[in-house]
Amino acid sequence: MNEIIRKIEAGQLKETVDDFRVGDTVRVSAKIKEGNRERIQVFEGVVLKRQGGGARETFTVRKTSNGVGVEKTWPLHSPTVESIKVVRKGKVRRAKLNYLRDRVGKKAKVKEVVR
Repeated sequence: MNEIIRKIEAGQLKETVDDFRVGDTVRVSAKIKEGNRERIQVFEGVVLKRQGGGARETFTVRKTSNGVGVEKTWPLHSPTVESIKVVRKGKVRRAKLNYLRDRVGKKAKVKEVVR
């Protein structure tokens, strides 16, 4: 049973997925359908978490818009996600950054990896 599910899911995976981790600032370009028109909307923020695996893997991105925190969760292999570009690499020691939800301003920043 598991092999059958894996074969079905393997056909739904994207060939190339950008390498990003929790704490990175990413720019997600997503397709938005309005009536009969389709456009691309950009959402830029910090990756709070990645969860799941295979075709079911999702990631959550958080940004502040007009002083209000906004989070969106996308399936990684969804056809509506056009591209994911890493803007900054973050230095974190957690797998899930839920503590950023309680913070505002400079406290909500993630340190950048210096190379």
